[in-house]
Amino acid sequence: MVDEKQFVLHTWTKQADWNAATIVGGAGAWFWDKQGRRYLDLSSQAECCNLGHQHPAVVRAIQEQAGRLCYISNAWGAQPRAELAQRIVALANQNPESRIQNAEDREHNTERRIHNPEGAIQNPKSKLQTPIYGRVFFTCDGAEATEHAIKIARWVTGRRKIISRYRSYHGATHGALSVSGDARSRGMTDGLRDVARVLPPYCYRCPFGLRYPDCGLRCADHVEAVIRQEGPDSVAALIAEPAAGTNGIAAPPDYWPRLREICDRYGILLIADEVMSGFGRCGAWFAWQAQHTTQAGALPCPDLFTLAKGLTGAHIPLGAICVTERVAACFDARTLETGLTYSGHPLACAAGLAAIEAYDAEGLIARATQLGRWMFERLRAMQRRHACIGDVRGLGLFACVEMTEDTFPQPLPWLKTLARAALQRGVSLAVRGNLMFVCPPLVIEHSDLEWGLSVIDELLP
Repeated sequence: MVDEKQFVLHTWTKQADWNAATIVGGAGAWFWDKQGRRYLDLSSQAECCNLGHQHPAVVRAIQEQAGRLCYISNAWGAQPRAELAQRIVALANQNPESRIQNAEDREHNTERRIHNPEGAIQNPKSKLQTPIYGRVFFTCDGAEATEHAIKIARWVTGRRKIISRYRSYHGATHGALSVSGDARSRGMTDGLRDVARVLPPYCYRCPFGLRYPDCGLRCADHVEAVIRQEGPDSVAALIAEPAAGTNGIAAPPDYWPRLREICDRYGILLIADEVMSGFGRCGAWFAWQAQHTTQAGALPCPDLFTLAKGLTGAHIPLGAICVTERVAACFDARTLETGLTYSGHPLACAAGLAAIEAYDAEGLIARATQLGRWMFERLRAMQRRHACIGDVRGLGLFACVEMTEDTFPQPLPWLKTLARAALQRGVSLAVRGNLMFVCPPLVIEHSDLEWGLSVIDELLP
């Protein structure tokens, strides 16, 4: 086989350090290399293989669409594109109470083992009285979705400034990295202008030195203070991850609704980055649906939210932005002055349709909540046994385990050693800085997850 290291530039690594095995196959939560070694995927690769590897229904849909029509430009219509946009809009407008009821109906003959699971919708009585979301713009990935969400927000509002958070990540393209509060953006000498950042809702190491809930959500008050300082009339949008992202920040449940109220107060668009947290990862179709309601009892619906990764379960690259009817209407009589050659690629959209069908038919959204509750119980039991673990946080099947040693974003040497030892045992982990992420495919077998966690437990100091 060709020596990949000789010809390929690999992301987020010194090229001299790259020395990974060549993977030749996978199924479910497992993948294997050319020597036949099997690995349990506890990170869903880049938190994207929500359906595991080689999901048969998605693979079949790709094959069938390839036999009909691989590509037609966005200037023409394509049925998979239209149907996928319709499905995304329907999921965004879905009443969470209906989602919960549908899950219960599917399981009415099965005794519910877990009650009030972590990551459940906080107020299932909340309803979307009328459809809020109307249209979808397709991209090739999450970073492009961020780029276009920024452009749309600026066009719609006529304002320039974007508010983002420190310790956030919204993609590696120029504009997306500019609004990311990520250490990896420091190397850019000329990022987007008109970007202001706020401190994150980081309860474990609160930048305000307070403790939740007695803090009164000082982190949200801080966001409003920065907006007022920047000048509300100049701010187009606030972009944030509703749940934990690659930097491991999981906000308190009432933080996101406060952001919604603040944005409404000043006419600012709220952009939710659902690239990593969407499609069941957090126990709801989208993580913003799993938050508390606002003070007025409404769901904290963003004006735009970006999607990728789980949209196709990573079988084919595809990103998207779902926007409200109000935002979409701005382009009814105004040209949408942007475009991508592969916007709404029929082959990718067919994969997205099959992925959504699989999530629904296999009850994976509810399963992420149920299995996630068990996973968090195990992780917190490990925290009690191992003094090196400082915090366990997250939703659904999206867990961030933070070590007491604060090295972020610099690597914690012994944690990297642990990840290498786990890989030798056949468990693939994601670690960054002093953080370990446990984000298995939603299809993972309970016994496999239990074994993978036991390996981590044995390796922790």
